[in-house]
Amino acid sequence: MSRPFKVLFITIVPSPYQRDLFKVLAARNDVELSVHYMEAASPDSPWPEVPLKPYERILPGFRIRLAGARAHVNWRLPDFSETDVVVLSSFTSLTGQWLMRCGLRGKPWLFWGERLRRQTGWKEIVQRSLIAPLARASGIVGIGQEAARDYQRRFPGQRHFCIPYYCDLSQFIAAPRVETGARLTFLFCGQMIRRKGIDLLLAAFDGLVAKGIEARLLLVGREADLRELLATVSSAARSRICYKGFQSPDQLPKYFSQSDVFILPSRHDGWGVVINQALGAGLPIISSDAVGAGLDLVEHGVNGLRFSSGDVKDLQCAMEVFAAYPDLVGKWGEASRQKSYAMMPEEGAKKWVHVFKSLRECNASGASH
Repeated sequence: MSRPFKVLFITIVPSPYQRDLFKVLAARNDVELSVHYMEAASPDSPWPEVPLKPYERILPGFRIRLAGARAHVNWRLPDFSETDVVVLSSFTSLTGQWLMRCGLRGKPWLFWGERLRRQTGWKEIVQRSLIAPLARASGIVGIGQEAARDYQRRFPGQRHFCIPYYCDLSQFIAAPRVETGARLTFLFCGQMIRRKGIDLLLAAFDGLVAKGIEARLLLVGREADLRELLATVSSAARSRICYKGFQSPDQLPKYFSQSDVFILPSRHDGWGVVINQALGAGLPIISSDAVGAGLDLVEHGVNGLRFSSGDVKDLQCAMEVFAAYPDLVGKWGEASRQKSYAMMPEEGAKKWVHVFKSLRECNASGASH
């Protein structure tokens, strides 16, 4: 039996969905895991503090804002000498840039990232400069098929892998269904910001109510721009919108179980873990075609619908489908539930071990020549 892979992840923040994967990886006999985070908490997602596991550590340092992005500066970085492979998930941080350009020289390392947002002008120039060191990686792991294709196009000479986010959906699967009554209940979960398409959703819902369709909109997430955007919605629509604020991860299954259809109308989402959660909750899903998870996990006409990003009319039409054909809620919701079983962390851990094995074989082959 070969010795365990000594793997060190350097990622931004202890997010619940990444920690689900790390927990399963750490429990495997063929992996010796270390995880280092650049910061202890995210200002955009104030998750409850959960004690770190023995394999986890917060790096000392601080963050700064650069062109709207969080850039991290860290020190007392780990010793990589005994590590088989390092997995890095940040290229915008100063820490990540130093590691890619200098700190990981001579050490096998992987970049693990979501699909990049398309930029123009000076932002595109900056983005190209920041991702340039990825050409030095031992491989690039795209979070979802669209991310993998994008990185393959940008770095055709690299080794490429595709591993989406896998997270523990057991609470969503186990949550008892709550009858929503005569009104069709749509759910949005995320930050109430334009990038997430909340303004599009409010406009589409307003149009739905104007047509006399009995529907309700349940909103869960950080308030952000919601008050300003609600001012553009008719009073009739506002009376059917229920805002529940930001909720901790353990409370989310309750709100998913109170809903009929999940909607993620983002203008850009590199992945979108709430799609995974909607699968576990057994909900049909409406997703824009700019959501990574929507492209991978929403099969149009099987467990949901995809619409053109930014198109309010297209979104409203998708919502009207469920009002016209309510039987689809149960049928497509069950299709979502069946898909959820393949998205648990154990499946993700298997894929990561396959990547580690392929790197070891590649390195051994290179050393023998």
